Amino acid sequence: MPSAFRSPRDPAIRTILLPKDTNGHGTIFGGVILSYIDLAGAVAARRLGPHKYVTVGMDKIAFPEPVYVGDVVSFYADVNHIGTTSVTVKVRVEAQRFADPNVTVKVTEALVTYVAVDAGGRPIPVKGGLPRTTLFAKKK
Repeated sequence: MPSAFRSPRDPAIRTILLPKDTNGHGTIFGGVILSYIDLAGAVAARRLGPHKYVTVGMDKIAFPEPVYVGDVVSFYADVNHIGTTSVTVKVRVEAQRFADPNVTVKVTEALVTYVAVDAGGRPIPVKGGLPRTTLFAKKK
C-alpha cells in the first residue's frame, strides 16, 4: 500500500523495531506488536481521566503485512466507546518501510477494551476527561 494510507494525525506511539524483536523468520514478532497495541490503547484511555486501566479484551487480530527491522511503526489510537466502567479503543498500526520511506503499509488494527479499576482491582466508573460530544464529533 502506498503512502496515501498514512494517517494525518499524531500517533499514540511511534517506534523503530530492532533485531531483538524478531521471530524465527526474521520479521517482527507479533507479540511485540500486540504489546505496543496495548500500550497505545492505554494512552488513549488515559485521556479520559487518571484511572488505572486493565486490559480485558482484544479482538481478533490479523497481520496482512509483516514488519521488518528498521521500519518506523506508528500506533494510532482513538476512543471508540465509553461504557460505565470500560473504554474501547481502536488502534491502527502502520509501518513506514526502512527500505523505502515513501512506502507506508497498514500492518493491523485492533479494538482493545480496558476497565477502570480502583486500588483493589475492582471496576470503578469512568469519569472526567473529554466530553462525549468532543470524542464523537464528526470531523469536517
